Amino acid sequence: MTNCPQLKSVLCTYDSDSDDDYETFVEKMNPPRVVVDNESCPNATVIEVGSKANKNGILLEVVQVLTDLNLVVTKGYITQEGGWFMDVFSVTDKDGNKLKDQTTIEKVEGHIRKSLGADSSYVPSKRRSVDVATSTDYTVIELTGNDRPGLLSEVSAVLYDLNCNLVKVEIWTHNTRAAAILHLTDQSTNSPVKDSDRLSMIKERLNYVLKGSNLSRGAKTDVSVGCAKNMERRLHKLMSDDGDFEIDSQDVAGGKTKRPSVTITNWNDKDYSVVTIRCKDRPKLLFDAVCTLTDMMYVIFHGNVAVEGSEAYQEFYIRHVDGSRVKDEDRERVIHWLKAAIERRVYEGLKLELSTPDIVGLLSEMTRIFREHSLTVTRAEISSGEGKAISTFYVRDNNGDIVMQKTIETIREKLDQIVKQKTIREKLDQSVLHVEGQIEQTSKCTKRSPINFLFGELFRAMSLNFGRPGL
Repeated sequence: MTNCPQLKSVLCTYDSDSDDDYETFVEKMNPPRVVVDNESCPNATVIEVGSKANKNGILLEVVQVLTDLNLVVTKGYITQEGGWFMDVFSVTDKDGNKLKDQTTIEKVEGHIRKSLGADSSYVPSKRRSVDVATSTDYTVIELTGNDRPGLLSEVSAVLYDLNCNLVKVEIWTHNTRAAAILHLTDQSTNSPVKDSDRLSMIKERLNYVLKGSNLSRGAKTDVSVGCAKNMERRLHKLMSDDGDFEIDSQDVAGGKTKRPSVTITNWNDKDYSVVTIRCKDRPKLLFDAVCTLTDMMYVIFHGNVAVEGSEAYQEFYIRHVDGSRVKDEDRERVIHWLKAAIERRVYEGLKLELSTPDIVGLLSEMTRIFREHSLTVTRAEISSGEGKAISTFYVRDNNGDIVMQKTIETIREKLDQIVKQKTIREKLDQSVLHVEGQIEQTSKCTKRSPINFLFGELFRAMSLNFGRPGL
């Protein structure tokens, strides 16, 4: 009977087509177990996630949820073998407190279950972020190019001139390179820009701005409509593909910054490669490491994560998806990618957070003022909705000097004037509050001085280290 060609063809077709259905069946029969425990640890909430339906990339899914919910991982244990996995994380909120609010706890459980496909109506492979869903409400533009002072100001000015409204923006800079993802709409219709001639004009203008006077390295602009990718993971990929992991020999030789320690050794007895990371702790550090290894097609089978004071320690036991350890010829590349992924989020300069009315062209005005006062944007996150815009800028002085209090106050006054003019003209409600922030001067004699900010609902300055090029 098995020699029958027709039956053999049917059996082969059935086996091939049933793989996805079988995987879905296994996931439904083995939904992830999510436990949020506030009793076993005195200073952190313990989250346990386990299932018999293991798959490649599932660790990144869990860590992505914790990252999207702004949870800080202080300790973690990772284990996955064969068809099962068990991850345990000790987490706090951004202020270092346990998760005590029942609504927050239920939100964490719900997002993890949904991210791992616990809901029967959910398709795991389509999801990469808690807050990102498939949409056709905006046009997505991805940019990579040479980093230089004033770049964000030029990009936002070009798009405003082309009658584009920026809905969401995230920009990273590292090692003389810049990458950005922009969500934009047409100013007049608030709908995606779809006209091919107009899109070609946008790409042409942006490529010209990104390339600048440096012809040795190129610029790239990609456009799509309704793209629902996780912005942070995508930015890591854009910068890696653009070669930002290449070491700047002048910076290393000059000892300007202390690079993270990353080592890779092979454990021959167990057929693993052991990745060890030691660096200064910061938010989203675990996500950046797991994301990089996953995108490089490595599977984390076991891992330990710990934070002691300001220092972070991470250890991962990995294999390539083909089952091999890290090859000798690939070891340096993996190390460089991990170091670059860690360094991309090392913020330097001042952190400025602003809450304003959602006004078309305001980003162009704000970045122009920064540029006029010799401030370079090294990182930015801007989002808008329901009539408001939330903007976070990491800025530094172009010469690496300490940003003076007088400069910040002057910028605040100019921004305040622009917002007032636009809100009056466009008849928008605007509440004005006095918010106290602090600026820390990082010199031989450290000094803190309070600054009263009068701008919208929030304008807070925080001090970090100096020394990077930026937008």
